[in-house]
Amino acid sequence: MLSEIDLSPFAPCPAPFNMARHVLEASSARFPDRMALQIVSPKGAERWSYARLLAAVRGCGTGLLSLGLQPGDRVLLRLGNVVEFPVLFLGAIAAGLVPVPTSAALTTAEITRMAATVAPALIVAGEGVALPDPLPCRAIGTDALRGWEDLPPCDWDMGDPDRLAYAVFTSGTSGRAQAVGHAHRTLWARGMMHRGWEGITETDRILHAGAFNWTYTLGTGLMDPWTVGAVALIPAAGVAPAALPLLLKRFDATIFAAAPGIYRQMLRAPLPPLPKLRHGLSAGEAMAADTRLAWEAATGTQVHPALGMTEVSTYISGSPDRPAPAGSAGWVQNGRRVALLGEDGTPVPRGETGVLAVHRGDPGLMLGYLGDPAATAARFAGDWFVTGDLAVMGPDGAITYRGRADDMMNAGGFRLSPLEVEEAMRLCPGIEDCAVTEVEVKAGTRVIACFYTGHNPPDEAALQAHAGTTLARWKQPRLWVRLDALPRSANNKLNRRALPGLIPKG
Repeated sequence: MLSEIDLSPFAPCPAPFNMARHVLEASSARFPDRMALQIVSPKGAERWSYARLLAAVRGCGTGLLSLGLQPGDRVLLRLGNVVEFPVLFLGAIAAGLVPVPTSAALTTAEITRMAATVAPALIVAGEGVALPDPLPCRAIGTDALRGWEDLPPCDWDMGDPDRLAYAVFTSGTSGRAQAVGHAHRTLWARGMMHRGWEGITETDRILHAGAFNWTYTLGTGLMDPWTVGAVALIPAAGVAPAALPLLLKRFDATIFAAAPGIYRQMLRAPLPPLPKLRHGLSAGEAMAADTRLAWEAATGTQVHPALGMTEVSTYISGSPDRPAPAGSAGWVQNGRRVALLGEDGTPVPRGETGVLAVHRGDPGLMLGYLGDPAATAARFAGDWFVTGDLAVMGPDGAITYRGRADDMMNAGGFRLSPLEVEEAMRLCPGIEDCAVTEVEVKAGTRVIACFYTGHNPPDEAALQAHAGTTLARWKQPRLWVRLDALPRSANNKLNRRALPGLIPKG
């Protein structure tokens, strides 16, 4: 049996279509006084009802157009976890503009390169957030938005579901960050995730621990709850992972969403009872089996992992209806066509490692990388968008992630995923987190290096002993590097490429 599953097609997106209208209009009509958004902290919450949020979004659209912007113009968002972020994001889309959300943690050099890629017509920035140098266009602060909530509502910019709606940058941890252009239909396609992963309903209160600029947060933390009429809970800027259990309990969260690293940090201390929590969601990188088991033991609730990427969002996942088997990323979501391809570009037999690919007809797939048609074309092989993620499909169709194709190590002539070594080493007493990669120690000599954190870390002899009892000889690290923290992006993704530079000199 081959590693290809075809559960397509998904219901076609209505036309004409505007994703901001689809996100807010129906829920605002049904639940005008219900809280749509709460930005929460140990000190309290900033609350926005559906009626107020809808008025703010459409008023924002009017305000943006009053600045002389034209449909299709790009608006660069340089904001943290403040309510202006989603209002501007949806307000721009409502009016036919193209928002480009970015992390407030980016440096001047980084945002200067990104701005050159997207050529914005306007920048909206929070106080103290780095701006491009030189400025490519007009820049305004959030104080310029005051009063826009009371402006007459803009008309919904209706049109082809395939037209550009927004752009978001890849994390850049595997190379140069690229601007991924998404169509309005991308929001419609997220309907496949509502049941296929999130299990979200109008009665839920979902707390997402990520930053607004991350597609995981924008989708699972904001757009999906609002599409179904649920409540979105977002931690305020500066809220540490250690405070999240209190917020989950205090604000009666029923679903929790975060990257695996956040789960690991929260598990360092005993968790309070969370009687309202129904389940957790994990994405952004693979969740280690021990982290998933520890969370489920501590809370009595399951964590449903998902596999995806900026270019297509999550497309493989477990769910409350069908939990992922232990160690796997889950199942192909209903509505999608997915295959694991070999070097010849055809599906490999089940049980063999292949590169995950999504059919080019998937409604959630990107339009392409802005300004880079060559890079866009390079991601396609015939009818398939090739993700670069390695995986194995079991006889039952469950998919187990094996890492990025470009992260694979060559140990003793064997190709080896760093995830396998990391899973074994995390079980070593004293290790809190670890990351593995292949490094060159001298010309022509490469070894496996393990970078680890821990308050009371084991010595090298203990590390070697643990590796010797859990890993074949050729899989065992030869270099051990203790760090205070692993290098991670603003969205808590491991920056594996930064690891070799952290080896002490001499």
